[in-house]
Amino acid sequence: MATLLSPRRFTPSLRHLTPSRSKIRARDLSFPFRVTTRSLTQLASSSMSQSTTDLEPNPQNEEKKAGNSDEVLVQYVVLRRDLIDTWPMGSVVTQGCHASVSAIWSHKEDPHTLQYCCPENIDSMHKVTLEVKGETQILNLSEKLKAGGIAHKLWIEQPENIPTCLATKPYPKSVVALFFKKLKLCK
Repeated sequence: MATLLSPRRFTPSLRHLTPSRSKIRARDLSFPFRVTTRSLTQLASSSMSQSTTDLEPNPQNEEKKAGNSDEVLVQYVVLRRDLIDTWPMGSVVTQGCHASVSAIWSHKEDPHTLQYCCPENIDSMHKVTLEVKGETQILNLSEKLKAGGIAHKLWIEQPENIPTCLATKPYPKSVVALFFKKLKLCK
């Protein structure tokens, strides 16, 4: 993307956007701000659910956390494939949003969460959305994460009492990636 943008002043122009085009190209857009190398570098740089806020810290994870503070922070969101196939897509996405926001809010004082949500990083959050087959698998994953000391939110839709998805708090990728390596990306 950096090669498409030049450090000159852009003027607003959306004349190339028509309903007949299915893709928007960066060169077709103009922006009312100045893009500089520095700005591109900076850009790169509830009761309805169960929380694992009160987990005992896992010494193995704490050692990894203390390692590289420059490592990418990531939040994992896991949805149920059976719900994706039977519920309206908007409803499933909403469940993931609930879990994500709840996990972040429940751990708002955590150093990783503060770094993930700080003004310098707010426009470059990293999330990985994965899927499991159904209710049994999401409950098993939640138990596995609890046993591994990984703080997360298992979202349970009320009043139906259905576990719909889960989201971790932000972690360095190396700390949590192994827990999710067998899961498929949600498509």
